[in-house]
Amino acid sequence: MSALRPLGLPPGDYLVPRASGPAEMKSPEFAEKMRVGPNMILTVLPNGPWSMGRNLGLWFAYVVVVGIFSAYVAGRAVPPGSPYLEVFRFAGVAAFLAYSVGLWQMSIWFRRSWSLTIWATIDGLIFALLTAGVFGWLWPR
Repeated sequence: MSALRPLGLPPGDYLVPRASGPAEMKSPEFAEKMRVGPNMILTVLPNGPWSMGRNLGLWFAYVVVVGIFSAYVAGRAVPPGSPYLEVFRFAGVAAFLAYSVGLWQMSIWFRRSWSLTIWATIDGLIFALLTAGVFGWLWPR
């Protein structure tokens, strides 16, 4: 932190080393930078405490959007009056894809720890099961 603080980095995502274009990526100098390292992806957050209100508000909006897409998938797949498990299956798969599967690319492309991705997938599975349960329970009869 002490080494980076004087740089005054604005919040954002940084890639090191970063080529200015495709031609530089093919250069021997850039290849040497990649070989010597360190190679980093760095996210700089704004200074100060995190706003839990903002994060919870954004999380709520995200859950609503996932619910809308899950409702769309389930609504196209199963008619009103369908059995609980049919609704649960379609809403659950849609919610699981939204909550979990999209996170896997972070481990594939950006080398995020697979253990972190697995734990996030388990969290997503729990949220997907809850979403599916609510849809199955409240589905029109």
